[in-house]
Order: sequence, then C-alpha cells, then structure tokens
Amino acid sequence: MNLKRVVVTGLGALTPIGNNVQDYWAHLLQGVSGAGPITRFDATKFRTRFACELKNFDPTQFIDRKEVKRMDRFTQYAMVSAEEAVKDAHLQDEKLDKDRVGVIWGSGVGGLDVFHEEIISYAKSDGTPRFNPFYVPKMIIDIAAGLISMKYQFRGPNYATVAACATSNIALIDAFNLIRLNKANVIVTGGSEAALSPGGIGGFNAMRAMSERNDDPATASRPYDNDRDGFVMGEGGASIVLEELEHAKARGAHIYCEIVGGGLSADAHHLTAPDPDGNGAARAMWLSLEDGNLQPGDVDYINTHGTSTPLGDVAELSAIKKVFGEHAYALNISATKSMTGHLLGAAGAVEAIASILAIRDGIIPPTINHFTPDPAVDPQLNLTLNVAQKRTVDVALSNGFGFGGHNASVVFRRYNG
Repeated sequence: MNLKRVVVTGLGALTPIGNNVQDYWAHLLQGVSGAGPITRFDATKFRTRFACELKNFDPTQFIDRKEVKRMDRFTQYAMVSAEEAVKDAHLQDEKLDKDRVGVIWGSGVGGLDVFHEEIISYAKSDGTPRFNPFYVPKMIIDIAAGLISMKYQFRGPNYATVAACATSNIALIDAFNLIRLNKANVIVTGGSEAALSPGGIGGFNAMRAMSERNDDPATASRPYDNDRDGFVMGEGGASIVLEELEHAKARGAHIYCEIVGGGLSADAHHLTAPDPDGNGAARAMWLSLEDGNLQPGDVDYINTHGTSTPLGDVAELSAIKKVFGEHAYALNISATKSMTGHLLGAAGAVEAIASILAIRDGIIPPTINHFTPDPAVDPQLNLTLNVAQKRTVDVALSNGFGFGGHNASVVFRRYNG
C-alpha cells in the first residue's frame, strides 16, 4: 500500500508551566516546576495537598462567557489549546476541504468536575432530581472533539480516545494512521484533562499513587530519584495539527517535523502496576520503530512516561535497555513530568510537543528534582538530569503508558523534504 507521509503543522499548549507553546517550552528548558498548593478546593484533609495547576488562566479570554458555563474545564482546555494550534497551522486562513479535516481528541477522565458537582447537589437534595440539562454534554469525553469540530466546521473523522495515561498518544497514532491511509488531509488531535477535584485527588490518594511531599511541592515530582514517592497531578491540554505532506506543501504550511511511527501494546499484567520487566513498553517502542522503518540507533531522544513512581520509572528504563541495547547509553532521556506534573490523558500530547520542539531547536529539556541516585537506575544512562542539554535531534520517541496496561509510543523525525 502506498501510504501518505504525515507532518506536524501546528501546535497548541495549555500547561501548568505555560499557557501557550512558547511559554511552556521556555519554562521546560529553564527547569521550572509547576507544582504548588492546591487552590481550587480546600485540600486540608487530603493526604496530598498540592498539584500542578494552571496559572492565571481565565477561559473567558478565549470563550464566550455563556459557552464557558456549558463546558467542563477539560473541554475549556481543549478549546483553548486547539485554537492556538489551528491559528499556528493557519487552518482558518485556508480554503480547506473541511470534509477532510478531522478532530481526534482524548481525555482519560473527562468531566469529573461536573460529575462531582451534580452528584453532590443531588445527594444534598430531598431526592427530587434537578440535574443541569448540560450535565451529560459537559461530562462525556467525546464532547471536546465535537465542539472543536463545530467551532471550525471540520467535518472529517471525529471521535475520542480513552486509554488512561496513554490516551493522547493513541489519539496521535489514530490521526496519523487515518491521514496516511488517505481518510483525511488534516486532523487536529491531542488531549485535555481537568481531574484536580476532590474526587480526582482523593481517588489517586486512596491508591497511594501520588506523592505526599506536602512540605516541598516544587520538588515532589522527581523521576528516577531514590526518594520519589509517587506522581504529582497536573491539568491542562495540548493540541497538534497533523497533515498530509503534499497537502501541507501545496498550501505553504510551516512544517515542524514528520511523524513516522506509532506502536501499541498491552502489558496484560496488572490493574495499575506496570510489567516489572517492561515487556509491554518495550514492545510498543519496537513496533513504533518498525512502523517508521527505523533502527534503534536512529533515535536521539526519548521523552519517557517517567511519572516519578517507584515501579514505573525503573520498568520503563528496563524496557529502553531491551530495545536499544548499547545505544541506550548514547541516547538522551528525560521525564518532563518532573516539571508539568502528570496530565493523565493529556500527558502524551503535552510531551509530544516537547519532543517535536527538541527536534526543532536541538535541545533536550531536563529531568529536574534529581537529588539522590537510585541504585536500581543504571547510572550510565543519560537522564538529562536537572539541566537542559544541547544536542542535534533527528529522531525523538515519546512514550505514554496507562492503568490497565495500555502502552503507546510515537516517533517523530526531522523533516528533510
């Protein structure tokens, strides 16, 4: 089959360390932590009382006030990050065949806020059902993709992906596949998450999955450090415009890089814990390289899933050594969740942007908050600790793994015509 080539022509980001791509990238390279005390609700009685919240974000600067009230925060984040990406790709300026422009958007949780509010309201009532008529449309995960398409009249493939923290990597892979199979010319893809609520924090606390370093939130997300004690939750969204190469060239679009491969697998191991040997993660990486006609030695940088959990970090590094062998020691590896926190279903898209910009600018964002080496982590691996490193990046791989054993790896390559 003659598969089409697919390139990246637009980016949008709304993150705890920057409300647009430029600020997000600058703060990644500076090693800025997005963590701080939770302000959205009273977290005094929770075991974890901090998170990576958005800063100075007012949705009404981007969305009509009436429409804001009809959206959960995860949809607001989707609309804002998608707007930046659509403008960056100049999709509004072109006479596009909108029947061939799609939207594939992901969220691991969706409208958790509105679900919490409506159920609490009902529980406090006399039992008379008085639910908001926008309750269901605000809650369902696919609504973000639907609203983006309605705003821009994009009538191509339109749906949501859900696979916990692998969600937006899978959205990227689906979009890539549809375009190269000639089912669409352009797809706006990505993910958003807004799980910073009593239910979100409380639920992950009950699993003992999150850091409880309340005395020092800024250093709590510390992938690969011996004293890591769990992930730090983040919120936000990120959007990537994927486009068929010849379509992009015909309209003179700016091309960031090419997306060349995607690999999917399942651990088939445990509800929440990764395969300790990293077999599923390794398989996803192998498949992504195979899909892109690449050898392990072609890869320069891996943006790891790297959540700062005791089991997950080590399992992923084990998988990398399985796939890359001796070349693992020539790679740059970094975990940008050390700065953004873990954006759950949006993490893959946020980290894909870091991978894309590493190719563009020839610099690797760091893994911050590394203080004490972990004996279980190979000291010869270059984890880009604490300080960004300059390096020519021709190929970057980005990993995303989710509860349920979902694994998704995406490969980007410098565009050379």
